[in-house]
Amino acid sequence: MEFRLLGGVEALVNGRHVELGHARQRCVLAVLLVQVNRPLPVDQLIHRVWGDHSPQRARDTLHGYLSRLRSALGDGGPAIVRRPDGYALTTDALDVDLYHFRDLIGRARATDDDGPAADLFEQALGLWHGDPFGTLESPWLDSLRPSLRHERLAAELDRNDIALRCGRHTEQLAGLRAHAWEDPLDERIAGQLMLALCSCGRVAEALDHYRSTRMRLADELGIDPCASLQRLHQRILSADPNLAPHAPGIAASTATRALERQPQPLSTVPSQLPPPVARLAGRTRELEVLNRHLDAVGHDGTTVVVASIVGSAGIGKTTLALSWAQQLREQFPDGQLYVNLRGFDPSGVPMPLHEAVRGVLEGLGVPAQNIPATVHAQIGLYRTLVAGKRLLLVLDNAHDADQIRSLLPGTGSCLVIVTSRRQLSGLLSGGHVRHLALGLLDTDEARQLLAGPLGPDRIAAEPDAAAAIVERCARLPLALSIAAARAATAPHLPLAALADELREERHRIAALSTHDSHHTDLATVFSWSYQALSPASARVFRLLGIHPGPDIGTPAAAALADLPKDSVRAALAELTDANLLHQPTPGRYQFHDLLRVYATERALTEDSDHERDTALRRLLDHYLHTAAAADRLLDPHRDPIALEPPCSELGPPTVHEEALDWFSAQLTVLLGAVRQAAQSGLDGHAWRLAWAMTTYLQRKGHWQAWVATARLALESACRSGNPAGQAHSHHGLGLALAWTRQTDSARVHLDQALDRYTALGDNPGQAHTHRTIAFVLQRTGHYTGALDHAEQTLACYQAADHLAGQASARNAIGWYRAQLGDFQRALADCEQALTLFQKVGNRTGEAYTWDSLGFIYRGLSRSDEAARCYKQALGHFRDLGDRSSEADTLTGLAEAQQALGHMDLARLACQEALALKQELGLPGTDHVRALLTELSASVSTAPASVDRR
Repeated sequence: MEFRLLGGVEALVNGRHVELGHARQRCVLAVLLVQVNRPLPVDQLIHRVWGDHSPQRARDTLHGYLSRLRSALGDGGPAIVRRPDGYALTTDALDVDLYHFRDLIGRARATDDDGPAADLFEQALGLWHGDPFGTLESPWLDSLRPSLRHERLAAELDRNDIALRCGRHTEQLAGLRAHAWEDPLDERIAGQLMLALCSCGRVAEALDHYRSTRMRLADELGIDPCASLQRLHQRILSADPNLAPHAPGIAASTATRALERQPQPLSTVPSQLPPPVARLAGRTRELEVLNRHLDAVGHDGTTVVVASIVGSAGIGKTTLALSWAQQLREQFPDGQLYVNLRGFDPSGVPMPLHEAVRGVLEGLGVPAQNIPATVHAQIGLYRTLVAGKRLLLVLDNAHDADQIRSLLPGTGSCLVIVTSRRQLSGLLSGGHVRHLALGLLDTDEARQLLAGPLGPDRIAAEPDAAAAIVERCARLPLALSIAAARAATAPHLPLAALADELREERHRIAALSTHDSHHTDLATVFSWSYQALSPASARVFRLLGIHPGPDIGTPAAAALADLPKDSVRAALAELTDANLLHQPTPGRYQFHDLLRVYATERALTEDSDHERDTALRRLLDHYLHTAAAADRLLDPHRDPIALEPPCSELGPPTVHEEALDWFSAQLTVLLGAVRQAAQSGLDGHAWRLAWAMTTYLQRKGHWQAWVATARLALESACRSGNPAGQAHSHHGLGLALAWTRQTDSARVHLDQALDRYTALGDNPGQAHTHRTIAFVLQRTGHYTGALDHAEQTLACYQAADHLAGQASARNAIGWYRAQLGDFQRALADCEQALTLFQKVGNRTGEAYTWDSLGFIYRGLSRSDEAARCYKQALGHFRDLGDRSSEADTLTGLAEAQQALGHMDLARLACQEALALKQELGLPGTDHVRALLTELSASVSTAPASVDRR
């Protein structure tokens, strides 16, 4: 079998194509082939196939793809095997065109005989039949394509050298022109084209191409052509006879070129690495990532190898870079250079290029009188001196990619380590570049850093205080180092005293500031990044400190800042690039707690009370209106509450699934927003937002959050003096307490709600409350009282001409009659309820009524109809995302299947019910567990899948 990656992803058996399935399935195969015969962990395989957008059941989907690929590949040949450390595709690596290509290229470069080398190069290039991986889309495959294209280009250029050396100038001319057009800054291509033109007698064109290349290098990179290209230019000008075919010239063989580039001894072997300013704690994973990147050094002669370490202020970039560099000293015997580019210096002025290059030349031992006058010539001398050397260059605290680009050596034998507070995504689009985004320490690493100057005994003596210091320093290395230094200088003071000093957010930055060095003063270090922002982005940064956290989406940020979405996206991008924010998930932004505190301080200093209050009102207005719109999608028949018109454009969810996803993504933010609204005196926003969250909290079983939010809502409504708000909030808290089985407290608040709705003349409100009181009475086993309140519910809904409410009331009446054993009347009530719900299109009501009918048919010993009704209810509840009701319906379905003798199906439904009840903390767990034990004893064969039709 032959596998192709260098074009469309294909598999061939004896020249015949194998059907590999759809694009995503072929993507799985491509990922396995790139790492042929080496296992890939499942999580890593999923990430390489889907990136950050994997499906909900990614593992199940992946297993399905792998199974179909195994069938397609057949038996007796290549196999996809499961090993303890992941999946691997096992076959002869040379059956994969990528590995066959690399094998042929390696053999071609190893021979000094041009004839066989040329044949091997042609065979290798003949394996390419398009762009790597064809049209498959995957962020990981996309990241590989540039380096594979580079491998192909390098092979073509080596092939061109041989062709030029063998006198095939004319046939190479068209291809070289095309390459020069695609990559006008590649000096090797320029040299090959100049040599081909000269050998074809077109000297003027060769000189003209040199002239245009030199101007482009100067304009775009600020450098002169490399020394070898300048020498070729001089040889053409002097009509050097050795430029004829078969002469070595610039197009020497690979082996000859390597000899010509053998480094001459530097006048000085630099050793400029300073010691790390702080102790490195943890960072084991990051060091492993960086060490893997070392394999690229010396991979080819021209591609610069860069490790870019980026992150926010105080995250430990320089400590990691210098610690790693110190470990690598012996691997770079030609020296180590260090340049602090002062990208975020207190002066606000990054190091100029001429100053940086001159410092590097001096470090290489170039006498001052020998340093050229122009910066372009200085860069040329620098690259000449380091060509072919095993040299390590640390460029610390870079301002942006432009500051770095001219300092990169032109050889793959060097390693460049760059640190910056910015992302440096424009550093290089191809080549060997590893961008490492440095995050906060984990808890164990933070504890290690704290223990460094204090000793493990002092940490062990006060573990709770140490944990509090770690948490209040946000696991930020600089903050932890300052805290540890303060504790170390006062060994007589308990750590609890420092932890208490850090307790208050508004004092935290001051407590983590020093007076002996700006470089270890937290507020000053943060300020250097802040001062580099544009005014618009600085304003957004300050306002984000007002947000309750932990993260924010683009629409909310636009409302907060009162900006169009395009403008706020640009500001968020600048803040992310400056590592003042990061994106935990696409489209959502957050910063660590200390940066949040700093942002809040800047807002208090630079923005007026009116500006901050107005921004907070806009933000809460956005969340309130979007939550109300999303709630309307979850339960279209829920009676709305009165809202003021929104302050800004919302763009809320438009379908039920989007509403569930929105609430899920925003839940922690919304809970914080209710607290913030209550604390800020925006009581109307607080109780209304809590009201809008009720449906989601109940369906997803967020019981404690529901109760806590309902209590805040009631406190806010009482402060606001809004009678309707007080009625809604008493009812909301009563409902939450009823679901958490706090029935006595629930009844107190429901009676209060009923009194207020009655005083307002609000018939629907009275009906809702009677229905909830009936639910409370049901919870305590008082079904006669529950039936009485259900009938009052119906009367109130009829008075309000509320059809959906009447349907709900009739379902409740039927349910309570069934609980009292009156199944025939209950059946008539619930069938009438189902008809009404279907008439008004209320799927939530339908779901509950189908569940009631399932119970009633079980009471009538009609188990087949009971099972049918439960399946109907189950489908509706799953579509609605109502997991708590799903658990109860699964229990009823299990009992109906048991009555029918379907023990395997009953047991599986019971297992699902028990898992849900345990996960959500629902009542009835003991009953379901006992039922499962009974069913398990009855099943002797393997269970089938639950029939969910």
